[in-house]
Amino acid sequence: MQTTQRKSFTAIGNIYFWTATIHKWYPLLQNDTEKKLIADSLKTLSDKGAITVYAFVIMPNHIHLIWQLNAPNGKESAKGSFLKFTAHEFKKMLKLSGGLENYKVDAANKEYQFWQRDSLGIEIWSREVAKQKLNYIHNNPVSGKWQLAKNDISYYYSSAKFYEDGIDEFGFLNNLFKVFDGD
Repeated sequence: MQTTQRKSFTAIGNIYFWTATIHKWYPLLQNDTEKKLIADSLKTLSDKGAITVYAFVIMPNHIHLIWQLNAPNGKESAKGSFLKFTAHEFKKMLKLSGGLENYKVDAANKEYQFWQRDSLGIEIWSREVAKQKLNYIHNNPVSGKWQLAKNDISYYYSSAKFYEDGIDEFGFLNNLFKVFDGD
């Protein structure tokens, strides 16, 4: 049986709900060190003007973003830079702490794989879609099997608190509704 892969086409200037999953759904992002690496990488790309981040959540084995790619990061797409940089950093961390063997792959172009190749990008074209995706992201840590916090705003590695109180503790968040509603 052949499995189909999701395609994550993202064009510069458009806003997307984007999901990236850790290889084999391993809980690589379970610890705050790895979550902070993700947040810091988003901040760096945001500070460079390569991306605009509207919402995010970092789960133990995947991330969801609502973002806009604004410009390439050097010769790469900002999305490619994000995935490549974080993968290199994960490799360094796992060399020191152990567990690197979980990410070993039999591939001609790499020895280890940290992100699955089937990231998902869905364009957000309306306020209604934006609201639905934003709610999905913010409820992810407290829904289904996760139960990572008592409520959405108490889960730290998420933009839920920003949308509740307007304070950007990460230094890279932008209000998605300003895009659809104006200032």
